[in-house]
Order: sequence, then C-alpha cells, then structure tokens
Amino acid sequence: MTAGRTVAAVDLGAESGRVVAATFDGAKLHLDVEGRFANGATVAADGLLRWDVDTLWTHVADLLAALAAHTPVASVGVDTWGVDYGLLAADGSLVDQPTCYRDPRQARAMREAVARIGADRLYGAAGIQTMEINTVFALMDDAAHTDRLDRAQTLLMIPDVFHHLLSGTRVTESTAASTSGLYRSDTRAWATDVAEALGIPARLFPEVVDPGTDLGPVTGALADRGLAGTRVITPTGHDTAAAVVGTPFATPGGLFISSGTWSLMGVERDTPLITPGTLAANLTNEGGYADTTRLLRNVMGLWVLQECRRQWAAEGHDLDYAEIAELAAAEPALRSIVNVNAQDFLAPGDMPARIRAYCARHGDPVPEGVGAVARCVVDSLALAYRLTAEDVATVTGQAPASVNVTGGGANHRLLAQATADATGLPVHCGPVEATALGNAGVQLISLGELADLADLRRVVAASTELRTHEPRPDDRWDAAAARLRDLVERDDHARGLRSP
Repeated sequence: MTAGRTVAAVDLGAESGRVVAATFDGAKLHLDVEGRFANGATVAADGLLRWDVDTLWTHVADLLAALAAHTPVASVGVDTWGVDYGLLAADGSLVDQPTCYRDPRQARAMREAVARIGADRLYGAAGIQTMEINTVFALMDDAAHTDRLDRAQTLLMIPDVFHHLLSGTRVTESTAASTSGLYRSDTRAWATDVAEALGIPARLFPEVVDPGTDLGPVTGALADRGLAGTRVITPTGHDTAAAVVGTPFATPGGLFISSGTWSLMGVERDTPLITPGTLAANLTNEGGYADTTRLLRNVMGLWVLQECRRQWAAEGHDLDYAEIAELAAAEPALRSIVNVNAQDFLAPGDMPARIRAYCARHGDPVPEGVGAVARCVVDSLALAYRLTAEDVATVTGQAPASVNVTGGGANHRLLAQATADATGLPVHCGPVEATALGNAGVQLISLGELADLADLRRVVAASTELRTHEPRPDDRWDAAAARLRDLVERDDHARGLRSP
C-alpha cells in the first residue's frame, strides 16, 4: 500500500459534474472536490435534446489539470448516467453531440419496438426494464429516421466517450453497457439478433471490459498538463453501479436506493433474474462490480421535484430544497398521489401543472401551492419505493430487512421518513458521496490498494456516518399503496406495456 495515494473520480450527472480527489490513508477514504460545473441537455438546431460533450470535456480536462498541479494523480476514472451513448467516426471524432434519453422520440420508438418484436423478446435480450429511456429505442430511431449510424464506426456509452478522450481506447465498460437493453451481463454478449431485428447494425458494438480495467496512461494534450503518468482505469461506469459499490449495507441483502435525478432501487445479487415474474414487475438486471447483478427498478426520482423547483423559480418563487421540504412537511400526508413513472413526468416542462392535471384526471384532490405539490411528490416517491420493495421481495422470495439510501436524496429527511413509513423498514441514509467513493474504490482495488469489494465497503463504513429513520406505523400507507398500484397498471396499459 502506498500511503496517501490519490485517484481522481470524475462523476457526471444529468444536472452537474465534478472532479473529486479521493485519497486513501490506509484506513479511510478522504474526498475533496476539485471543482464542479453545470450540465443539462438542451434542444439543438435539429430539434433533438442533446448533451454538450465538448463543453463537458473542457471542464473535466481543466479540473484534472488543476488537480494534477498540486497533487500527483495515480489514476482517473469516469462514471455517468446510463443509457445514452456517443457515436464515433472512423477518425475517433464524435459524429455529433449525443442525444438525451428524455427526448420524446424514444417513446414513439418504444411503441414501435414492442409492436415489432414483442415485449417478451425485448426483455429477454438483456433483462432490462422496458422504459422509453432505453438505449435500444434511441438507436432504433437513429436507424429509421437519421443517417447517424451510417456515419458511425463505433458506439460508446457516455462514460467511455470520456475514457476514449482520456486514453484513446474504444471499449465500453460492462455496467454501462448493461443499461443499453442490448447487453447481457451474465453471458457477456451483445444481443445482436434483437439489434438487427430492429434495424440497428451490430457492427457498432465495441468490446466490453470489466470495471477495474486499466486502459493505459492518459494521452494527448492532457498528458502534457501534468497527467503523463496517470493511468485511466474504468470504474463501474454507470453512476448507480458506482453508488452501490460505495454502499455500506446495514444488513445483508438490504435494499439500496441510489437517490438523485433518478431513484434506482433494488438488491445486489450474484446472478441475473430474468423470469416471467420480473418481466411482469418491470424489473431490470444491470451489471455490477465483480460479476454481481443489480436487480432494480428505475423510479423517476428527484427529477420531478427538480423540475418543480425550476418552474417555481421561473414564476418568481426561488426556493432552495430545504425551504421546499419545510413547506411540504407542513402539508397533510397522502392527500394526493401520482405515478411518478408516468410518461407525463419524463420530459422537461411545467411539472407542477402536469402534477395538477394528473391528479384531476385520476380523481385525486388537486394540490395547489408549493407545499402541497411538493408533499404530493414526496409521498408518491415513497409509495413508488414501497411497490418496488414489494415486487423485489415477491420475485426473489426474500424479504429485505432495511433500506440504504445514498446520493443527494439521502439528505432529504422528509422523504427518508416517508420511505420508512411507507415500506415499514428502517431507512439508513448515507453516504451522500457513495458514487464518488465507489468510483474511487474500484480504481484503488485495481491499483492494489484495496483487496476486494468487501474490503472497500469496510473502508467506506469507516469513512462515513449513517443517519437512520425508523418506520412509524400508519394504515393510510396501505390504502395509498393499493391506489398507486392501480394507477401504475392504468398508465402501463396506456403505454402499451401491459395487456388490458
């Protein structure tokens, strides 16, 4: 072990990005944020919602160089959101700026894909929850309505676009690939038959590597800015996979919630579970570190509240999240609920108006004012977590004993208590920085500083403090959960995901 060795964890989210220096002193991991920057998809000239990778790369490169100016950096790895991808031309440049999973085109493509090959075959390809956001639907639309795929030589998931910029390599890491709906982590194979059936050329799919793979040194101009000796090591490239790696589970087999723009909730398993039961429950199997599988559900998460806050600010009510939570706490619980995973809430827009319209359409009291709308979102998220906990327990045959919440949502005390009340389980909150800890931890394992995943989680537990919320019995959650399950079934019927 090298005392005080530092690695750089680049963590890119849908709203912001940052470069974090992680230093291991032999007992604990210490994190220092070198810098942050804004992120967000915008509508491009062609009308599509796109990410600005060029600007993101400038921020990442500048912050890595700034870090290297005062601290030797042993390695660097990048984690990002899942499902989105970049298309590389033969010369290694991007064909264009990557499109965003929230673009409305993907809902149309999902319906076409289900009609063409069926939900069963789609699910069997990779065991991935059928959602508009999935990579396969964006690629299908690319193939049918653009020439993007004709101009491309290689597809890379977003974290590996940045690994390519860092090292020149053209490979994709397995946890990121597993979010695509076209890669099975258990067989380590792309579902080329499904891709071809949907018009997606399988020639685009790159080699897939394990998390912890050393891709070589930093190359190009960045090497001349103080990082010539820095290794590029793939962490678990999907940010949720990194967060789960960095979760110090309070009980064996506990549920995790990686809580941010999305809430990804489930359990860590040794093998995927791809059955009629998991298909019916719309659960997903994503790859994890050391050949683990994350059996989970994508829940819309804090995105709904983020969009509400943006709208309120535009209307002259510029409130921070703590102020919004205080207003929500003053409102009665469970007055109004929505299915946060309904298509109504996927795209950017006037979210409070959409919530009111949804409640009116389904016969719930219409929430008026910031506090009432925010309380509706909090209660609805907690109920979505309850349904996920119930469905995971049903398909696995194992009842979880606790919930571990990591990420920014771990700071939301009202939501954490509502989650405990809704699920009837103790909720352990923290670490907020689980993603950066998981990213850095995989690099440190690769460098030989840590032994394995269990060793890393022991270090994370020693480096952080958890906050626990105990459940408070209240029968109203039972009736509300039944109501939400009915709403989910109705919405899924409307999207063509369930038979009437």
